[in-house]
Amino acid sequence: MSEILIRGAECLLTMNDTREELRGADVLVREGKVAQVGHGLSTSGEVVEAKGCVVTPGLVNTHHHLFQSLTRAVPGGQDALLFGWLQSLYPIWQGFGPEHFFSSAQVGLAEMMLSGCTLSSDHLYLYPNGARLEDTIHAAAELGIRFHPTRGSMSIGESDGGLPPDALVEREADILEDCIRVIDAFHDPNEGSMCRVGVAPCSPFSVSRELMRDAALLARDKGVMMHTHLAENNEDIAYSEAHFGCRPGQYAEELGWTGADVWHAHCVKLDGQEIDLFAKTRTGVAHCPCSNCRLGSGIAPVRAMRDAGVPVGLGVDGSASNDSGNLAQEARQAMLLQRVAQGADAMSAREALEIATRGGAEVLGREDCGQIAPGKQADIAVWDMSGIESAGSWDPAALLLAGPVTVRDLFVQGRQVVRDGHLTTVDLPRVIERQNRLARALMEA
Repeated sequence: MSEILIRGAECLLTMNDTREELRGADVLVREGKVAQVGHGLSTSGEVVEAKGCVVTPGLVNTHHHLFQSLTRAVPGGQDALLFGWLQSLYPIWQGFGPEHFFSSAQVGLAEMMLSGCTLSSDHLYLYPNGARLEDTIHAAAELGIRFHPTRGSMSIGESDGGLPPDALVEREADILEDCIRVIDAFHDPNEGSMCRVGVAPCSPFSVSRELMRDAALLARDKGVMMHTHLAENNEDIAYSEAHFGCRPGQYAEELGWTGADVWHAHCVKLDGQEIDLFAKTRTGVAHCPCSNCRLGSGIAPVRAMRDAGVPVGLGVDGSASNDSGNLAQEARQAMLLQRVAQGADAMSAREALEIATRGGAEVLGREDCGQIAPGKQADIAVWDMSGIESAGSWDPAALLLAGPVTVRDLFVQGRQVVRDGHLTTVDLPRVIERQNRLARALMEA
């Protein structure tokens, strides 16, 4: 029987139903699950000493575009709003192939793991030059992270009034057929699943009303979750009102895109009625604060969403609109932005960490993840508080106020994938070298 004992944590933030915080506590992991939480536990298996450390559930990332890790800080898009930024990058992404998607997924997920992330979704909505969703699925499997890839799509190109170039859009029948293929091949709905596939038309300005509706019908027939972008900035609202005659929330509701099996990225510009709609239907939101800042989109009304009962998780978004993929920093930014908008008591460090862990797991429909409690998946982050970032801190549980943004150790399903700050599953310098080689070739092209 495989066992690991994480022993003597200075502070254990369980995120269980009572949000219990324990000092000097142990976590016993058996066969990939949390077996016991308490004091003075013992094992005949491996012992990981956690003295001087904060132990939390693994962080959960609810929105990413991993392929964008190859186009960080591209000059043409550094200072543009959303639509202009996309138009500057589409021609570059058009040159991607399977190796680009595999490499960028490995780099993006490795960065996430080192920041404490044990579960990440991904929204891949373009497939040039023979690329397929499994290019990212294989990358995640090699790293050992729990993965929720979504089969995204774009079907309305420039010639039909859409934003993307015609070369990056697909026939809608082909999109739906490939959604069925990847769900049948890779989706695992069972408890403890390491891969769950979702259906994810890119956005209301790059797919048709018919594809949105058909994608929802397909997803519900297959029993998988649905994801898209919504209400990201003022341009997004204006497009919806001009083309659909309504706000994004109403458009989503009309096409079946509300419910506990749906989560939308950004939602910066949701109004009060839309927030109430999402709360009533338990529609989830992936809040991406750093990307929203980088693109000048605004500050999402997270305080209002949470108070109304909307499920909210965090997302780093793509590394071309964030330039970083550190989920711990994302959680801190979420906390700070709500304070800027609503006052210093608008969000505590503990609440922001809850959104980054249990909150994200709930958005993704993972009741088996996001907390350290008996029977839950052993997805656990160990944060070393002995460094300069925490020197002088009175409250180790306020990790996001004074704590490291990289983990010492990380466990996914009880498997140690980060040890002493280093990935155990891949040769990271080699992965980085490959990524930089691909990026140089794209720049030269």
